[in-house]
Amino acid sequence: MEERKIKEIEYYDKEAEESQGGEVKEAGSRGEFDPLVLESYRFLYKVLAEKGGGKKILDYGCGTGVHLANLGKTGKEIMGIDLSYKSLELAQNRIREKNLQKKARVLLMDCEELEFEDNSFDVVFDGGTFSSLDMKKVLPELSRVLRPKGFLIGIETFGHNPFTNLKRKINIMVGSRTSWAAGHILKTSDLKAFENYFGRIETHFFHIVSWAAFPFLNLPGGKFLLKLLEKTDRFLIRVFPFLKKYSFKVVFVLSYPKK
Repeated sequence: MEERKIKEIEYYDKEAEESQGGEVKEAGSRGEFDPLVLESYRFLYKVLAEKGGGKKILDYGCGTGVHLANLGKTGKEIMGIDLSYKSLELAQNRIREKNLQKKARVLLMDCEELEFEDNSFDVVFDGGTFSSLDMKKVLPELSRVLRPKGFLIGIETFGHNPFTNLKRKINIMVGSRTSWAAGHILKTSDLKAFENYFGRIETHFFHIVSWAAFPFLNLPGGKFLLKLLEKTDRFLIRVFPFLKKYSFKVVFVLSYPKK
């Protein structure tokens, strides 16, 4: 196994061990957060409900299963995969806690070498896994396992904001992010590469400035500040669309996989 994968597994195994039952965590942060507080995740789950209702869904790089509850509400059959065994243990616990045993299960599997047959899934869901992977290996695999009318729906951190990039460097120094993941945050070139494997690309951008409220969400007035800054985000994107590049999160919906 490649050294970069070993380091990623070690990182996420350690994070799983430190977790108190697998709380939701923003990538690269040891602090817990409620994803539904953020406009980006609410939009993501709305799209997932629209496209994935009653469908067979692959939770791609499922980790501790932080998205399983929402996937379970939406899909008919959920398959989660990850290379972190300790994360999968917590995901399995979550499946039991949410009474999803009849529709959800998890497997130890390399996301770059999928062991599924062609056209296996209606939806592939990516909750922020791409930065840990080699995208040149990922995209052909995802288009292969998706059915012709399937969707790749995901949310990723976007890598052009100089302030969040500085925070990322600090995360590497303090050990809350691997150097590979920090160096492979999704960029515009990756969005362009989507076109080689999917016929239709939809992208939606969030948190140009509202990311600054994240550290204060659990403080009095923190959520109000977030809503105010998210409103500012929408104004900036509408009036100055070139600023999309500096968003912290991008939600994408890819369809018509090219075989």
